[in-house]
Amino acid sequence: MKIVVTSVLVDDQEKALRFYTDVLGFEKKDDVPVGDVRWLTVVSPQNRDGTELLLEPDQHPAAKPFKAALVEDGMPYTSFAVDDVRAEFERMRDLGVTFTQEPMDMGPVTTAVFDDTCGNLIQIAQRT
Repeated sequence: MKIVVTSVLVDDQEKALRFYTDVLGFEKKDDVPVGDVRWLTVVSPQNRDGTELLLEPDQHPAAKPFKAALVEDGMPYTSFAVDDVRAEFERMRDLGVTFTQEPMDMGPVTTAVFDDTCGNLIQIAQRT
């Protein structure tokens, strides 16, 4: 068994696509109309055949309260691996990304947390 697709709930698919590609550096993989929304996935350019991230509309009634509760508590929705948290933090901050947690050493990992502009906090992590 392996993970093929995982999702992040977004408030606007087009805005999410711009952020996740232009800022984070992912590449669009699938973009299929499904009624008034899209099956819209991105992948890492380092592994185009790897796990896809579905930019899933947060239309379910539970989605927005769930996301808001996580943000209020400062909890990231998901985590992405990077080679160098501090360098990625600087690169993203220079692009205008808002961080809620600057790089922090936490034993075997260094992490930072940012706002993805779509209603989520996302963590970047580097194993040290």
